[in-house]
Amino acid sequence: MATSEESGVARRRFDMADAAVVLLDARMAVAGWTGDAERLFGYRGAEVVGRAAAELLMPEDAERLPDLTRRCGRNGGWTGLLAVRHRDGHPVVTTVRAVPAVEAAEAAEGPPRWVVLAADSTGAAGWDMSRTVLERLASHSPIGIAIVDADLRYVWSNAALEQFGGGPAHQRIGKRLADIQPGLNAQALEAVMRQVLETGEAVVGYEHVGTVRSAPHRDTAHAMSFTRLDDDHGNPIGVYYTVVDVTERYRARQRLTLLDQAGKRLGRTLDVMRTAQELADVAVPGLADFVTVDLLETVLEGGEPVAGPLSGTDAMPLRRAGHQSVNEGVPEAVVEIGEVAAYLPEAPPIRALTGGTSWIEERLDPLAPEWATGIAGDRAATFLDLGLHTAMIVPVRARGTMLGITTFFRRHRQDPFDQDDLGLAEEFVGRAALCLDNARRYTRERDAALVLQRHLLPHRLPEQDAMEVAACYRPADELTGLGGDWFDVIPLSGARVALVVGDVVGHGIEAAAAMGRLRAAVQTLADLDLPPEEVLAHLDDLVDRAGYEDDTDAAPRADGVRAKGASCLYAVYDPVGGRCSMAAAGHGLPAIVAPDGTVDFPELPPGPALGVSGPPFESVELPLAEGSVLALCTDGLLAAEGPAPQRDAAADRERLRRVLERRAPSLDDRCQAVVEALVPARPPDDVVLLMARARRLDAERTVSWELSGDPAAVADVRKRTSRQLCEWGLDELTFTTELVVSELVTNAIRHASGPIRLRLIMSRTLVCEVWDASPTAPHLRHPKTTDEGGRGLFLVSQFTQRWGTRYTQDGKIIWTEQSLTSPEI
Repeated sequence: MATSEESGVARRRFDMADAAVVLLDARMAVAGWTGDAERLFGYRGAEVVGRAAAELLMPEDAERLPDLTRRCGRNGGWTGLLAVRHRDGHPVVTTVRAVPAVEAAEAAEGPPRWVVLAADSTGAAGWDMSRTVLERLASHSPIGIAIVDADLRYVWSNAALEQFGGGPAHQRIGKRLADIQPGLNAQALEAVMRQVLETGEAVVGYEHVGTVRSAPHRDTAHAMSFTRLDDDHGNPIGVYYTVVDVTERYRARQRLTLLDQAGKRLGRTLDVMRTAQELADVAVPGLADFVTVDLLETVLEGGEPVAGPLSGTDAMPLRRAGHQSVNEGVPEAVVEIGEVAAYLPEAPPIRALTGGTSWIEERLDPLAPEWATGIAGDRAATFLDLGLHTAMIVPVRARGTMLGITTFFRRHRQDPFDQDDLGLAEEFVGRAALCLDNARRYTRERDAALVLQRHLLPHRLPEQDAMEVAACYRPADELTGLGGDWFDVIPLSGARVALVVGDVVGHGIEAAAAMGRLRAAVQTLADLDLPPEEVLAHLDDLVDRAGYEDDTDAAPRADGVRAKGASCLYAVYDPVGGRCSMAAAGHGLPAIVAPDGTVDFPELPPGPALGVSGPPFESVELPLAEGSVLALCTDGLLAAEGPAPQRDAAADRERLRRVLERRAPSLDDRCQAVVEALVPARPPDDVVLLMARARRLDAERTVSWELSGDPAAVADVRKRTSRQLCEWGLDELTFTTELVVSELVTNAIRHASGPIRLRLIMSRTLVCEVWDASPTAPHLRHPKTTDEGGRGLFLVSQFTQRWGTRYTQDGKIIWTEQSLTSPEI
């Protein structure tokens, strides 16, 4: 008798010897019920005989019974699964085989027509198959299947494996994988098989890429699964593996990977050349073995190329902007980066450029020249010399504008380019084209912005004797280089100099435009020789007026709005007296570094920002010892610690003090070191630092005389002037200087009252100043030939470089400047 375990195994197999037998009549009613059926389904014979078979089935299968009856009659039987309702109500999944009772039907009238064999399939893995069925299943499978023995030699394979090359199944018997598929990496595949043989663990979904005999010129991808085969005693006897061609899926994944890489690597900078090189890099080696990117010269220069298709003349010249190869050093390149890439007029690159359409050649003529002419170094080559056998050319075009061409070649990979490759190339060349166009536009706009900035800020600091000056400017907008901060060094009359730092609210081109307006206004006001507080008062009126115009304009100008609230510090230093006067509008933190290195912060009277109502501006005057350094900065110098309203003024001064106390070889180095110490690489605000070391004019280079109001004093002062010029070695200026002194002193005596003072200063120019107590300024006239007077100032203006009037608290000064011609100066 079989054990319970053996009986369970038997029940789990599709074994008709253990099946219950049920007889059905022609109406598909139960005509016979065996004891095996009673044990399987729980019903006694008396309970089911005469009942329709459909009543014993679960509802979903009862509905199928009429169709199954017709199929039985048509096919002479049926085999399948049915769910039978057990007597206690639960379903019993049953393997059913129905056959006609032909012999019984012929023997007597009225016997059952169908014999039904039913076996319990609950918990079974499935049907047991005969060897014939299994062989038919494996042999006709569309998936390539093979079995190798423990020595990895073929013992069996199906017909589907022949699609990969290597011959029919009988030619494989006894051979190794390398014998039938030399293009594959047989060593790697056999290593996987040995691993499966040793461990017994199946390898599923192993992907292999290589060439097979059925496609010797193209890489194909295969998904393979390996399973160990054991004998009845559990000993390994071989490996069973399956092969599926997944080349299309593999290539689609490659295309997606390349596009993903292109999205990550292209356009990381706004540099045309770097973007072109990134385009070449991303295509090698995933798509091509050698890639060149040639762009129009106007693109590299940031210019505006011709929109739409190009003519043959418009298409030239092209320059090599990037190339890459699978070979180190790019030996295939006959044009270096930055050189002109000259192509024959009818060559495919020019046709693609002018026509605006891509070009593909699966097999290049090996003896054809490489399309180029006039190459630097006169290097000529054929595609055979370079080893190139297939090519694609894709125009680089963005927003309807042609920028250049990208050419793809293959050298080591034997498969030619196809339409899928061309589509992929067009996809990421299109992405790169947008990045290139953005970089080109940025280059153009940045160049224009830098030109604007160069014209708005001083190109170089003017030469003057009052101070040694160094300046450092760093914009917050590092892309455009534009900012609203500015500085200026303005030579004034009397060998004096004005120092200016200012800060317009905001960044970028609008702030720069507003800054340009303010700087021009400050220079104009400085020429009027006004004291610092009056310069700021006039500048405040200008900003307020500009803000009013913008508020009433239908289209407000951003530069006027940005100018409102600007800050400015204006200082004037006199090297003769060694004194400096300064006033501030808005934030100002001047510092003075004494010759011994100590740092002091003079207190300035607080003044409102420009264009903002507040108390009147006031200035302060203080002495500057020779060698002292005056440091003027905008608020951005200390902005790394946060906006000015949130910072501690004492902490700001202490931070600035520490860095100003550091020594440096030169004033320029000191200025740069201060900025580097306080300003991060990407400053949150524009930064200007202006440092000026005070100089004093030697007493021997200045002379001053008090004069009386007697007209006879004119002759005496002319003699004094002549002797002084002789002492200074400026004899050649004696005649014109005597004339200037005579006219200015005569005018002062004639039109003013009280004392008169004459001062001569020898600096970079010869300065002549005449002071009187009258507030009335003379006016230059253009006398007619019949006029008897009015020629004095006219002659002065003709014999001097500059002249003007400067008002003081107790009068005015008429001054002139003459160029020094002495070789000793």
